[in-house]
Amino acid sequence: MVRLALVMHAPLGNAFAQCAAHILGHEPEILVFDVQADDPPEEASRRLEHLLSPYQSQGALILCDIYGATPFNIASRTVRNLTDRGMDVALVTGANLCMVLKALTDNQDNPEALSEKVRQGALKGVVRADCFS
Repeated sequence: MVRLALVMHAPLGNAFAQCAAHILGHEPEILVFDVQADDPPEEASRRLEHLLSPYQSQGALILCDIYGATPFNIASRTVRNLTDRGMDVALVTGANLCMVLKALTDNQDNPEALSEKVRQGALKGVVRADCFS
């Protein structure tokens, strides 16, 4: 199974993990890496790389909150380093709770395939709900 990691502005990753536990009724298998405002990006990237390295054979899917923000930059650097070492890692931004739940309930062995399912799940979860026809 692909290892799921949430790399987000603190405390969003932790909040998503707690909400997923509430909905699923059990503690989910998620690596939460909440980025603090004063985290040095290079050091944080090394820590994240260290946390994901044990999952080399499984691969990983990293979900970030905002494209181009510090958590994304940390995750992006980590993905490059892990990919250079032969690990299969995918990175998707714009994370929402639908994406987290999709990743947890539709997990598979391929990070690339899972990232596309998660992306599609997010799109299906965005609904204009005030239209009653």
